Amino acid sequence: MKLVIIGSVAAGTSVAAKARRNNEDAQITIYDRDYDISYSGCGIPYYVGGEVESRDDLTPRDAAFFKKRYNIDVMTRHNVTAVDKDAKTVTVENLDTGETFTDSYDVLVLATGATSIVPPIPGVKSDNVFPIRNIQHAEATRSFVDSTDPKHATIIGAGFIGLEMAEQLKLRGVEVTIIERVPQVMPPLDKDMACRVEEHLEQNGIELMLGETVTELIGDGHVERVVTESGKTIETDFVILSVGVRPNVELAMKMGVKLGETGAIAVNERMETNVSDVYAAGDVAESFSIVTGKPIWRPLGSTANKMGRTAGDVITGGHLEHRGILGTGIFKVFGLAVAQTGLAEKEARELGYDIEVLHNTKPDKPAYMGGKDMTIKAVADRATRQLLGVQIVGFEGVDKRIDVFVTAITLKAKVDDLFHLDLAYAPPFSTTKDPVMYTGMVLSNSIDKAARLITPAELQTRIDAGEDMQIIDTRKAAQFEKACVDCAVNVPLGNLREAANDMDKNKPTVVYCNGGVTGNAAQNVLRNLGFTDVYNLSGGNKNYQLFKKYGN
Repeated sequence: MKLVIIGSVAAGTSVAAKARRNNEDAQITIYDRDYDISYSGCGIPYYVGGEVESRDDLTPRDAAFFKKRYNIDVMTRHNVTAVDKDAKTVTVENLDTGETFTDSYDVLVLATGATSIVPPIPGVKSDNVFPIRNIQHAEATRSFVDSTDPKHATIIGAGFIGLEMAEQLKLRGVEVTIIERVPQVMPPLDKDMACRVEEHLEQNGIELMLGETVTELIGDGHVERVVTESGKTIETDFVILSVGVRPNVELAMKMGVKLGETGAIAVNERMETNVSDVYAAGDVAESFSIVTGKPIWRPLGSTANKMGRTAGDVITGGHLEHRGILGTGIFKVFGLAVAQTGLAEKEARELGYDIEVLHNTKPDKPAYMGGKDMTIKAVADRATRQLLGVQIVGFEGVDKRIDVFVTAITLKAKVDDLFHLDLAYAPPFSTTKDPVMYTGMVLSNSIDKAARLITPAELQTRIDAGEDMQIIDTRKAAQFEKACVDCAVNVPLGNLREAANDMDKNKPTVVYCNGGVTGNAAQNVLRNLGFTDVYNLSGGNKNYQLFKKYGN
């Protein structure tokens, strides 16, 4: 069998390695138009910032490595310009010599990846405008920063790479402005979680211009000013483009390969396209959501590796299948970890789910062991009691918790199951009732209407509509006077039983504290006293104040 793979980063090299492990006799060739193979694109911001000292750390494997270890021919600087699917041939151009030749295949894999989107802004081709996608981009950006000692950078786009670049440049002493056309950072997050990231960025000296669109980069081949649609002007020394990526599907389209509704190549669970003996894997290929079963495109190295391994196995007679993804992601900015998996609240509502929403703020471990608060937002389906998605923002232990939630969603666990997980406990690592367990317990109680939750957005809507409600702040008077929910009255928990005698037991009642625990205790008191419609404010006053400050 003659296997030809186009693309040599995560997916392409995974296809080749798995195929070789299964079949020693296959002739395997990889073509790639770039200089580097199997590199860590996610490590680029840390190379630019200097945390990663050498580019070699991002490119640990080269063509010689694959030839020696796997007997695979990796041809860099070779661009496949055409495919004849009937003759089963590829036309290849050697980009260094200009030579063009034809190669044949029995099986073809498209692992052509994705390319940074370069918006059509005047001045975008200036010499100090840098996309961040491959090793050449990394080299160019770091070389510019090293040699010119810039004082200010403008980053267009507030996704993973944009925020990581902001951190790394700021740590190098460069002032940073981030411009994002959506009115929040990290558009995949719900606004009430993204605002926590925004607050942290501003506390660390990052200027945010959200809901702004860049219209022009001014300078004679070298950007000096950035202009936005609202007329704002930013003096800057260089510009980072981080507005997203698009799948490289041009070659696929020319040869009749079908694209999916996301714009990436449509494949089945075996990574097969609609064209016989042609597979696709990695950032160029479409996946599907484990939650909804619908097509989804999330260009991440972790997904690319799984897709590549699946394709390599199937091509050589194996039975692996791609089982879909949750779109899980995590990143760190100035020590704050931000993680997300599954559906956001806004997505779940748009898809028509009847959802329960929890904001759970708990320390990752006891305070006496230096525990720091993390906020978990969980979305569950009331009908099936299954988790739909989770977002977490915190300083420690975020990766551990998001991976537990990923496993639970993947295996269709119900929220009730989370409390019963026998999670590892010792004071240096967690609390006795881990935040994961607490999340399941509270969601279960709310779905059962035993201890119902209300989000800040839902509460504010009811307040604005003039609904006759009792809103009770159960904290100390000093805390209440500093900041409270609109229309609330202060009744500390210790006084609640007596004060309840003067309250209407049949009127909708909302109780709250700072984070939710004391509010839940107050909720139980009122329920046991015969109050019929009692809610605990999800995430407490801290969550409400963030909602009021940043909107939703």
